[in-house]
Amino acid sequence: MQQAKIGELTKKVARARGGGRKDRLLRTEVVSVTDPKSGKSFSSKILEVVENAANPNYVRQNIITKGSVIETEKGKAKVTSRPGQHGVVNAVLI
Repeated sequence: MQQAKIGELTKKVARARGGGRKDRLLRTEVVSVTDPKSGKSFSSKILEVVENAANPNYVRQNIITKGSVIETEKGKAKVTSRPGQHGVVNAVLI
């Protein structure tokens, strides 16, 4: 299974059970970040993966999974979406 990495936007469509569709995110440069204090959301560029509890080797390879801590232009953020399942990267500032 391929994981989401940092790079120019690339997606793949997969057939889900029941004939539905899933957008699999392969590469992305942009994240939708929410500021918990103000409740506002904005787009930001992903600079690098700082921490990944799923697998420490993912940090070196810049692989993004749910729970990853990423460095954005606005600061550090924790990923709340599942890029390989949802096709987007959503995060909350920490």
